[in-house]
Amino acid sequence: MLLKFINRKVELQALEQAYRSSRAEFFVIYGRRRIGKTELLKQFSKDKTHFYYLAKKQKLELELEEFQRKFAAHFNIYLKPCTRFEDLFREIFIQTRFKEKVVIIIDEFPYWIAEDKKVLSEFQYLWDEILTSQSVFLILCGSYMSVMEEQVLGVKSPLYGRRSGQIKVEPLHVKNLASFFPHYSVEDLIKIYGAVGTVPFYLKEMSDSLSFIDNIKNTFFNKANILHQEAEFLLREELREVNVYFNILKTIIDGSTTLTEIATKSRVDITNINKYLATLLSLRLITKIKPLTASNKEKKYLYKIADNYFRFWLTFVYPYQSEIEENSSQLQPLLQQEYPHYLGVIFEDICQKIIKDMNIKISKIGLEVGTWWYKDKEIDLLAINEKTSEILLGECKWQEQVDAMEILSSLKEKANFVEWRKGKRKECWVIFAKSFKKKISEEGLYLYDLKDIEKVLQRT
Repeated sequence: MLLKFINRKVELQALEQAYRSSRAEFFVIYGRRRIGKTELLKQFSKDKTHFYYLAKKQKLELELEEFQRKFAAHFNIYLKPCTRFEDLFREIFIQTRFKEKVVIIIDEFPYWIAEDKKVLSEFQYLWDEILTSQSVFLILCGSYMSVMEEQVLGVKSPLYGRRSGQIKVEPLHVKNLASFFPHYSVEDLIKIYGAVGTVPFYLKEMSDSLSFIDNIKNTFFNKANILHQEAEFLLREELREVNVYFNILKTIIDGSTTLTEIATKSRVDITNINKYLATLLSLRLITKIKPLTASNKEKKYLYKIADNYFRFWLTFVYPYQSEIEENSSQLQPLLQQEYPHYLGVIFEDICQKIIKDMNIKISKIGLEVGTWWYKDKEIDLLAINEKTSEILLGECKWQEQVDAMEILSSLKEKANFVEWRKGKRKECWVIFAKSFKKKISEEGLYLYDLKDIEKVLQRT
């Protein structure tokens, strides 16, 4: 298991800059579970005077008591019993004389909000009347994305306008994979990405001294490993009707992407499906997309899985729990047979993420990247630049010996159905593949195989 801290340079720099300021600072840090928020905060605060508290799901009075007890023990001071956060923090700054700015971190703050929403108003008063005059860096952190965005950061929140900064911790870029697996080939990096994405917690369960298959056997197919049941654990912690949500996610993975299709296949009443989808969207497990060139008024979205760990788990673990219980080795042939097909959509996602890093003669500033479809026509990768009227149309084939001429001909035919600035745009073309029969040359055409992609993925 790899233990070193990788990347997050931008986030660390933002925190360091705030820490060095001459005023009190208040940051809100949020992001999905397992994304690396806590590790980021530990790295930032390790050489500073700090206090870290992990909130729990219990009555706020008990949390206040425990916070006080742990703070007193951490700094070896006496704090008289308090019944309000206001009184506690007044007591803290009476009893302590910090030589430098003190960092106070409250992790999983949404647990306190769930217990009593009045805590938001308490912290508003705490910040306005006490902390702004102290040499302090207050950080509220949380994994409940919707709670953090609406109740902590939202305009209706008592804390609105108080924070001096916020950081949404996103998954690492796909280019960081090579830092976790320096001995892996580009093909194996893509396989790993297909199974766990770029979530550090999941990546650290893998080892580049093992093959991809052996890594899967040791994690997903190993009942003792956290990846085997992490998906179920996360949903049960957040939701009640877990099986309904699993069925909806599995339905999307199996190809149902419209509202009606998802409701029908998952056997959820069409009048209720929006509620379930909204919850999955708030957890960032799914996303909704529309053609890149669609107008802002367009409401006909398609839904797709946004989390590769859940995608893999629902495809290769959830349906085969009995087989794993009995003998997980029997799933290895299935994985080897089905995984190349599974990687098709994964490869499209990677190509979209690295397109701006490729040596393509198109204005990258202001370039929007997405996908496109119309009736039975689909284009895997579409990029447009509104300022320069440039358009890039691309296909992504997780296949060997791809016929570039055939793909290009198909792309040009489909381009006729893309109405965006037709007749006034500058067109260019890109094809990604594992390998090509022949790398043809044509003005405005770019061909990239795994060797070309490797140069980008190794460039961190």
